[in-house]
Amino acid sequence: VMRFMSRRIFSAIAVAAPVIIAKVGEAAAQSGGVIDAKLKERNIVLPKPTFVPKDVARIPIRWVIVQGDRAYVSGHVASDPEGVIGTAAGGPYGKVGKEVSEKEAYDYARRVGLSILADLKRELGTLDRVDRWLRVFGMVNAIDGFAKQPAVVNGFSDLILDVWGPERGTHARSAVGLAGLPFNAPVEIEAEVLIRA
Repeated sequence: VMRFMSRRIFSAIAVAAPVIIAKVGEAAAQSGGVIDAKLKERNIVLPKPTFVPKDVARIPIRWVIVQGDRAYVSGHVASDPEGVIGTAAGGPYGKVGKEVSEKEAYDYARRVGLSILADLKRELGTLDRVDRWLRVFGMVNAIDGFAKQPAVVNGFSDLILDVWGPERGTHARSAVGLAGLPFNAPVEIEAEVLIRA
């Protein structure tokens, strides 16, 4: 009797599993993907992909380059909701420790992360293709003697860890201070991620 019941239970699981998996996949597809669903749960709205007005600067680059199973992300500053970067994007601007507070810089680093996600999504089609965050290089425009660059760049890292989780979101990272950054931005970040086909 036990053997018969075990066979029936196993058969029921075997039949139900593909249906459950299909339903989960269907729900993720309707919401735009698993990562998109997580962003929506957290009320996170991505800006449009990065756009540089011709009267702001000439930047002849690609924001994301895919090579094999890697995506290389150019240095990003924060954009406005329309994806525009430069002094028209809303700031704050200036040096951390003077014009920009540590908290403002942390929040700005998080916004840089949103701009990076928007450009990764444009290039990859879906953020679900980002399998693992590998390396992050954070640059902080700071006054002499400011030594809390890691705390500032945590604004970016905390976003990634929240959305991708510790297994896929934890990354190698540098956080350094520089004398200046493009557009007098307080933070610039570049990254490298492992992607799925």
